Formats: sequence, structure tokens, C-alpha cells
Amino acid sequence: MGNDCRLVLLTGATGYVGGRLLHALEAAGHRVRCLSRHPNALSQRVAQTTEVVKGDVLDAASLATSMVGIHAAYYLVHSMASANSFEEEDRRAAHAFAAAARDAGVQRIVYLGGLGSGSELSAHLRSRQEVGRILRESGVPSIELRASIVIGSGSASFEMIRALVEKLPVMITPRWVKTRSQPIAVEDVIAYLMRALDIQISGSTTVEIGGTDQVSYLDLMKEYAHQRGLRRWMIPVPVLSPRLSSLWLGLVTPVYARVGRELVDSLRNETIVRDRSADALFSVCALGYREALKRALANEDREFAETRWSDAFSSLRIAPQWGGAKFGRRIVDSRTVHVCFSPPMAFRPIERLGGKTGWYYGNWLWGIRGLLDLLFGGAGMRRGRRDPDRLLAGDTLDFWRVEEIQTDSLLRLAAEMRLPGRAWLQFEVEPDGSGSVVRQTAIFDPAGVLGQLYWYLLYPVHQFVFAGMLRGIVDTMGESR
Repeated sequence: MGNDCRLVLLTGATGYVGGRLLHALEAAGHRVRCLSRHPNALSQRVAQTTEVVKGDVLDAASLATSMVGIHAAYYLVHSMASANSFEEEDRRAAHAFAAAARDAGVQRIVYLGGLGSGSELSAHLRSRQEVGRILRESGVPSIELRASIVIGSGSASFEMIRALVEKLPVMITPRWVKTRSQPIAVEDVIAYLMRALDIQISGSTTVEIGGTDQVSYLDLMKEYAHQRGLRRWMIPVPVLSPRLSSLWLGLVTPVYARVGRELVDSLRNETIVRDRSADALFSVCALGYREALKRALANEDREFAETRWSDAFSSLRIAPQWGGAKFGRRIVDSRTVHVCFSPPMAFRPIERLGGKTGWYYGNWLWGIRGLLDLLFGGAGMRRGRRDPDRLLAGDTLDFWRVEEIQTDSLLRLAAEMRLPGRAWLQFEVEPDGSGSVVRQTAIFDPAGVLGQLYWYLLYPVHQFVFAGMLRGIVDTMGESR
């Protein structure tokens, strides 16, 4: 098809895969129209060339309007979290979408469904495959891509794995965790979806896609633990049905109970690629599960590092809470203060942190922490700093290292002391009227239960020290060099 003037309709743009596909389509120069029930929320996150229209796949009138001028349409919606029968809603929505596409003369439908075969498929997989059949039989040439577990930072499957491994040093594992699957990296899913616009097909087809490895959910959990440096004991038991497991899962994972139940129920079905026709149709070199997990963790670190906490906290309207706010697996404690100094004046004492200047509050507490670090084999506070006034990325700063510094606006320090996890201390300075706003943010990525205990046991001390440090920084502002 090519990225020319023909218009592409995208449903599910606010979802996990749909959101990533939207950015890929825009980056490739495609003209995109998004169908959304909440267009105002989506319109702030799209390119200027992308249209956002209000509509619902269960509303025939809005579908007819959204299909005008469309050449190809992506169907990336499902009703698994619905309070009603998700199978019935999926069926009705697929029929409505297929009819609207046929009436509008759409040339291609691309759908992402689920792998699995046999007469005893779970309700979730059965419904996904029924939707694919409805679209293929619509009279509109359709490509149904069937995938197994999608691995990527933020995906439901990845969140389940992370929550289980991070929170449970000892896991009782039922039989379904040994069921074979063929996980696929989200980057590869997007690559297949993009190429599905251009491949030559006659009529409609189903294509099975997956990564290079056939592994179990148990293998995925073990590999996640290995990459995170966590020691986990997994004890197999012959009981715990998927339904019982889903109730237990709801206590320790962030996945919605209804969604979690359906996902776990699907794990009793093997989801592996049996038809290799994708190799001939697509030029996608898929990743293995180890690399997919590695990329998910790395991408999450990159996205987290790029977060501007001044934007994140205001946009999410996070109320102050004991223990800090949760962002994924990380815990964030942030505070702000308005000062009557310009950003260069406000940033000056921040850039002088550590070394002979000290930490502006509770230096004896910092000294004790440094001594403990030395006793456990760490660097302690003895490294000091290279220059008393200026910092560069990569500089050591007592038992921290400068990860990033931006002139008069940002300093992010990565902890190099001994910790059950990873920690950062970040300062942002922004102009605000005739003065500035200074935000101090402590970020902790706990390693398992020990890391969680460490954070919450020391949280009162951290509050005491970090609040005092910010006050000390403010008191020092405006002093001459």
C-alpha cells in the first residue's frame, strides 16, 4: 500500500498496542484517523496530521462516519474488561465494524488476535478467534495476526510477570505455568502490524506470529528474576486451577481482576506457532524471549529516565501519600517549593551538593550512611567530587554519580551505595513568574521484598532528611560565589 495519501483508520489507539502502533504509523508518514470514545484525551497525544473522531465500535452511525475515505482499517479493540458478557460485546462490535467497512469500500482490515487451537479454548481466546472469523468473512480482505504473550514494558503479561516475581520470594506454581507459549516482543508485533498494510494477499488470511522461542510462563518468570538479580524459589503443586489462581493473582498483581482471570484462564492453552507462513509473507526478524524481556526492562528505564516529574505529578494529579507514589515498580517521593530567585540562582546550590559543601542538612546522617556503605563493601562518602562548583555527566559525587545535568534546570544522581534495589535523586528547576519552582524527587526501584522493606522502614528518615535538604538549598540560594 505504501505511506501515500491513503487514509488509515486506527481503533484502540488509547490501548497498549494501539498507542505504540499510532506512533509508528505517524513516524512512517501515514495519514491516520483514530476512532475513540474519549477524543479529548487522545487529541493531545497525536501528531498534527492525525485526525481524532468520536465514536464507538458498537455505534453503527459513528462507524459509518469514521469510515468515510478510509483505505485500510486496524481493529485493535476487545471487551475483556466489560462488566457484561465480553464475548457477546466482541461479537456485536466485530459485526458492526465489518459491515461499516464493507459499506464504505475499505480495502483491507488488519486485526490482532490470539494464538491457540483445539476444542477447549478459553473464553478469551475463543472470542478473539471468533472476532477474526467475523472480519475475514465480511467481504473485506482481512489479515488476522495471531500472537501469544506480548512482552513489553506496560503490557498486561509483562506486568503479571513482574508483580509475581518482584513480590513473591517463594511461589507455589500450579500446572498451568508449564504450558508452552511463544512470546513475542511488542516491537515485533508493531513491525508485523505495519507490514500488514503492504503485503500482497488474495482475499483474507490468518497469519500466526511469535518470537523465536517456545517457553512456559515459568521460564519467563525465572528469566525475569535472573535479569533483575532476584533469587526466587518456585514450588510446583498439582492443584490451583486457573480460576483459583486468578483470585490469588488479584491480590499481588496490578492487573484488573476480570482481565487477570481471563488471562490466567487462557494459560491452560498452548499458544505456539504451528503455521510458518509468516516467514514467507513478512520480513520480520523476531526476537527471543530473553532479549524481549531485556528490552522491556531497558525501555522502561529509558522512559522513566525521560519523565519530567513536574509534568507527571500535575498531569496525574497525584495526592500526597505516605510511602510515596507508585510509577510501575518504582516508588517516587517528590516535593516542590517556590522561590523568588531566577533558575540560575536557584540551581547554583544544587550543583554544589556533596563533597566539602555537604548535603545542606543532616550531614552526620549522611556520614553514618557512608560508613555503613563502607562496611558492606561500598564506596562510602570518601570519593567526594571532582570540582566544588561544576558538575558534568559521569562525575562521582560521594556515593552518587551524575547521570544527567542540564544547565540551570536538571540534576539527576544515580546511587552507587549498597542497596536492595536502585535509587536516584533528581532536582528540577523551572521559571515561574518572577521566580522559580524547585522540585526534589527521590526515586527507588526496589529489588523484591527486601527492597520494599528497606524503603518503607527508612521512609520516615528519608522524609526528615530530604525535606531538610530542600530547606537548606533554599536558604543558601542567592549567596554570592
